[in-house]
Amino acid sequence: MDDPESFAALFDRHADEIHRYAARRLGPETAEDVTGEVFLVAFRRRARYDRTWPDARPWLYGIATKVVAQHRRTERRRNHAMARMAGAERPGSFDERSVERVTAEQLQPRLARALTRLNAAERDLLLLVAWTDLTYEEAAIALGVPVGTVRSRLHRLRVKVRRALGGNHPFAEEPQDG
Repeated sequence: MDDPESFAALFDRHADEIHRYAARRLGPETAEDVTGEVFLVAFRRRARYDRTWPDARPWLYGIATKVVAQHRRTERRRNHAMARMAGAERPGSFDERSVERVTAEQLQPRLARALTRLNAAERDLLLLVAWTDLTYEEAAIALGVPVGTVRSRLHRLRVKVRRALGGNHPFAEEPQDG
């Protein structure tokens, strides 16, 4: 806390992960700015960090989620553009593409539409769990809500997303371990 230079170790350990999260949420063109903002906020608030938490990742993801919220207009425009993308088949024969890629390309516009229909808190939770290795408990810390709230919201979100995608898709299925 008293040695700002020791904060560099926290940055070195987690900056790439926060950058990847920001890039997935807002696009690569904004990710560096968001990453810088996250660590600037973390540095300024380092005295408020709860030292009983063994891992700073949930705290950093919580800050990142709030910074992303400030950039939400760009995210919304991007998701709306993706939703408008035609699901038309790409050039080339079927043999040149894997079944997984075809499925992902066809699913992308519907998934983007589904994401734009979620409110900000729902989208934050869903993407935190889908794109990071945070546990439900860590996601709860990142968002400042009880773990029971995370579990119940995720259950409702999976139902919404499954319905929006028109059936059972792996993205929207319940995890086996709960």
